[in-house]
Amino acid sequence: MSSAKGRLILMPNTLDFGVDDSLDLREVLPQRVIEQAASLRHWAAENAKTTRALLKRVDAVTPLAQPLQAVQITELPRPPKGGHSAGKPTADDAAWRALLEPAFAGHDLGLISEAGLPAVADPGARLVALAHEAGIDVLPLSGPSSLLLALAASGLNGQSFAFVGYLPVDAGGRAARIRELETLSARAGQTQLLIETPYRNEALREALLATLKPTTRLSISVGLTLPGGWTRTATVSDWKRGSSATSALPDRIPAVFALLA
Repeated sequence: MSSAKGRLILMPNTLDFGVDDSLDLREVLPQRVIEQAASLRHWAAENAKTTRALLKRVDAVTPLAQPLQAVQITELPRPPKGGHSAGKPTADDAAWRALLEPAFAGHDLGLISEAGLPAVADPGARLVALAHEAGIDVLPLSGPSSLLLALAASGLNGQSFAFVGYLPVDAGGRAARIRELETLSARAGQTQLLIETPYRNEALREALLATLKPTTRLSISVGLTLPGGWTRTATVSDWKRGSSATSALPDRIPAVFALLA
């Protein structure tokens, strides 16, 4: 590969969307990751605002190599939620390729996600695929992945699992999709992992409890790696009987849902 090209660096992120000011970055990210983030001037990000918030935290530990105002942060093209085109050619590939221009000019480019680890439960997979096509080195760095942390903490089947992303927003389509996933889980013995926009966390939990069979196990993880983060796994019938059934999920902190029929 050409030494004149920069690298695409897959940069882990915290899992709080930048809302927890008390978070000590060193409790979540390795020092190597913090130092690498401090050195980068070019970023491709799912969300520019939360990336700036992360860089402010980085600067408090390891000073940025340039002022934050000089850092270029370009947001990824936004695919439709529930789509299945990640990693596949699309009509807007020109917009994705344009994100790689810093790497073609010899600069390292950071890719950052709201889900912790870029390209996992994240549209950035398309950028990674294009980097490979262009002969740009891809460097993944270690850090938290919301899906894998939730799966590990759930006690559900970690030998066979699938990430199914977002469910339909309309009630009828959402219920139909939940039943479909429950049937698939029962047939294959496979854990199904779901996510939702945080302000709809509670709506998704209510839909799952209303639609799933009583014996299906449901696991919910909230704010993992954050102070007070938790995971609870129980059958649907136990969820409905438990005291947590009446406590609403937070609407600003990400949650991961997992079910095993």
